[in-house]
Amino acid sequence: MIDFQNIVVRYGTQEVLEGIDLRINPRERIGIVGPNGAGKSTLFHLLMGDRHPDKGEVVIEGKPHIGYVRQHLEPAHDEETLLEYALRGLPRLHDLERAIHESEARLAHIADEAERSRLLRQVGELQHEFEALGGYRIETQVKVALGGLGFASEAFDRPFLSFSGGWQMRAELARVLAAAPDLLLLDEPSNYLDLPAVEWLQRYLRGFDGTLLLISHDRYLLRTLTDITVEVDAGLVTRYAGNLDFYLREREGRYQMLLAAKANQDRRREQLERFIDRFKAQATKAAQAQSRMKMLEKMEEIRLPRRSRAAAALRIASAPHCGAEVVRLESVDFSYDGGTPVLRDVNLNIGRGEKIALVGFNGMGKTTLLRILAGVRQPTGGQRVLGHKVIPGYQSQEYTETIDPGVSVLASAKEAASFLTEREVRAQLGSFGFGEEDVGKSAGVLSGGERIRLAFLRLFLSVPNFLLLDEPTTHLDIEGVQALERLLQKYDGTLCLVSHDVTFVRAVATSILEISPAGVRRFPGGYDYYREKIAAEAANNSDRTDRANRTDRTEPDKPATLDSKELRRQRAEVRNKHQTQIKELRRRVESLEGRIQKFEAEQTQLSTDLSSGAPGLDYAGKSARLKNLQVEIGRTSADWEVAASELERLQKDLADAQAAMG
Repeated sequence: MIDFQNIVVRYGTQEVLEGIDLRINPRERIGIVGPNGAGKSTLFHLLMGDRHPDKGEVVIEGKPHIGYVRQHLEPAHDEETLLEYALRGLPRLHDLERAIHESEARLAHIADEAERSRLLRQVGELQHEFEALGGYRIETQVKVALGGLGFASEAFDRPFLSFSGGWQMRAELARVLAAAPDLLLLDEPSNYLDLPAVEWLQRYLRGFDGTLLLISHDRYLLRTLTDITVEVDAGLVTRYAGNLDFYLREREGRYQMLLAAKANQDRRREQLERFIDRFKAQATKAAQAQSRMKMLEKMEEIRLPRRSRAAAALRIASAPHCGAEVVRLESVDFSYDGGTPVLRDVNLNIGRGEKIALVGFNGMGKTTLLRILAGVRQPTGGQRVLGHKVIPGYQSQEYTETIDPGVSVLASAKEAASFLTEREVRAQLGSFGFGEEDVGKSAGVLSGGERIRLAFLRLFLSVPNFLLLDEPTTHLDIEGVQALERLLQKYDGTLCLVSHDVTFVRAVATSILEISPAGVRRFPGGYDYYREKIAAEAANNSDRTDRANRTDRTEPDKPATLDSKELRRQRAEVRNKHQTQIKELRRRVESLEGRIQKFEAEQTQLSTDLSSGAPGLDYAGKSARLKNLQVEIGRTSADWEVAASELERLQKDLADAQAAMG
């Protein structure tokens, strides 16, 4: 159990957290949300001891093993490989392994039996602790995590320092996950991931059995992994007994209640101030005026949560008309060094009004292809043909690629719309949330959210009809992402985007462009259609491999002819051989399905109870049971998937065998 007790944290004169109280129970799965800069990461710094509260106390029960993916990585040795770095997630294991080797080496040189017996007992104790901490499984777990996050197996022996910062952060995430901590702290873990890695992380964390605290703007992760939501906003921390969707509903109702309460308070404050101003100088009313002054002083101000500035400020101009064909790539190749190809023989045609998401592992060339489509990069082979009256508008993930960090906000905006007067540009800046105090700032000192607003202001002023957006949601909070999502759904131009946000891609993209080692492939439906097609392809490939293996391994030499009696005997033998296993597996599948239905019904009832707010409700007990149910459903679902797959395989084997015998 973790208790934040009356915590106050100040940065300079600003109070980031103002007297907060928060309890975290064992094995809860908590999503932490709120505007950028509200103090979400400060909670993690307090837990890790990196920051001490200016007032109050953080109480952590017991000594849990904490896993925390820090924004600044631990130093790596020059020759340390990726695998060696990732294996350092549990320092105690490294110390134990060294102690075991040292003790075993000493045993080879000791003749004294008493000393040998003592050392043997010591080695046994060390090995027992090593095994208890998962020492014999850790390498496998690390390799599974590295592979799931996109590392090829041949990369495991490459020097850790040879990887880019983003890939190093993935290795850090793999290291923390494989260490199986009791308390897992994840601060925007999807920022460095691509879509396949985000989906792998979600599947991995569903089976995590400890306490999870997840700071994220990723609605897919929050919806599928958390059952409690904690909002950090305006110096306050509010706990909601439900996942993201429950929080969004409840927050809106709470916000409307606060608006009404604040309006009443403001009216009351105004009445008191009018009375004081009118009668404070009159002797007969002085006591009453003094009484009202004390009432004003004691009146606790109602603070409203900060609403996302990005959500209100993002806009995109209507797209000017252009030809039916927006862009065409003909046999396009690209290489940065003139040797190693990033893209090879890409043929692509994009039509007016399409909304395309580029997907695939990092390093496959998504950003490169987006740059070529935008005209920022030229192909090293083949050609790019832009359609009639097409105006590309490119927003790069690398901020400095499209906006000079050394120029002011005003100058950057004027650069995108030289046809406007300065007064008109300033008016547009104001409509995108930039006040007079902001327009003179250098673009390089802007926060992530401010950079997004400036980038979209430039797109708005240049009026493109072909938008190309590289990770546009990275620096937006949940409200900002939802606003951008609605904006792009209504956009009447053509759109190509790269994003690691599963929910965002699902909502916006109407077709998918997959980039893989096999090349570039087009899928005409949305993201769910794409995932269905990929899953079907994988299943078909697996079936073909299994059949080929069975044919190579077990196909008997058949006699030239079989009489009907012998044929019936062989059929019965094959049927009896499979039917017993099929019957047993069918019973297991049905039993597991029943358990899942029972668990889900109980989960629904618990969620209803927790959201009811009934007096005397055992919140802690019901929340703990809800958490246990989520783990049980995950485990039972995994068992069901294994049993159902095996049942399907046996049924196919039986059908194939019977078909082979006519």
